Amino acid sequence: MGAVLNPEFWARWLSIVVIDLTLAGDNALVIALAVRTLPPKQQWLGRLWGTAGAVALRLAFITVATFLLRIPFLQLVGGLLLVWIAVKLVRQPAGGEHGHVRQGSSLREAVWVIVVADAVMSLDNVLAVAAAARGDLLLVVFGIALSLPLVVWGSGLLARLMVRFGWIVWIGGGILGYVAAEMMLADPALKRWLGEALEALSVLPALLGVVMTALGCWFATQNGRKKIEV
Repeated sequence: MGAVLNPEFWARWLSIVVIDLTLAGDNALVIALAVRTLPPKQQWLGRLWGTAGAVALRLAFITVATFLLRIPFLQLVGGLLLVWIAVKLVRQPAGGEHGHVRQGSSLREAVWVIVVADAVMSLDNVLAVAAAARGDLLLVVFGIALSLPLVVWGSGLLARLMVRFGWIVWIGGGILGYVAAEMMLADPALKRWLGEALEALSVLPALLGVVMTALGCWFATQNGRKKIEV
């Protein structure tokens, strides 16, 4: 009880909330991309279970943050995995065509994509949250719990917009590509390996973002042609 009355407790809590809400945009985007092709009744379940699983993994990562960041090239591998996830998401049809979809399998796949993508994107953020909490797991849980409703609500709004406006999916893929490239370039082992040569790759995030956006546009064009042929 004394800790709750301590002004320092609330200052650290506020810093965690700000950090977590800053990351909530990327999380909501991934969730929206993953659930947008599910039937409406399953979209809410996908958002809920995906977010819950992602939060559980993030808490686990925070407890072992120091160990995780000692693993060489972990962020590089995470960035490559996020690129693969982005390609997988933008390949899905933009509209909500569920007639040929096995709903249970799709729900499980959506939850899995959400959890994995959020876990990957959290790798370069766990130290910031852990440092702000100073070892107080209660603060971390409190801060993340506050952002949960915003993430779930925001992802639901984005998913509905993506069904109506397919170009949002392309932009979403571009953002994930940008985040993935930034993560790879921030890998400490890669920085030590490449040294000053890493500066030449500073355009990679923007370039990969443009490529992923173009790829999403191309997949949408191909899906549109298949509809016409059918």
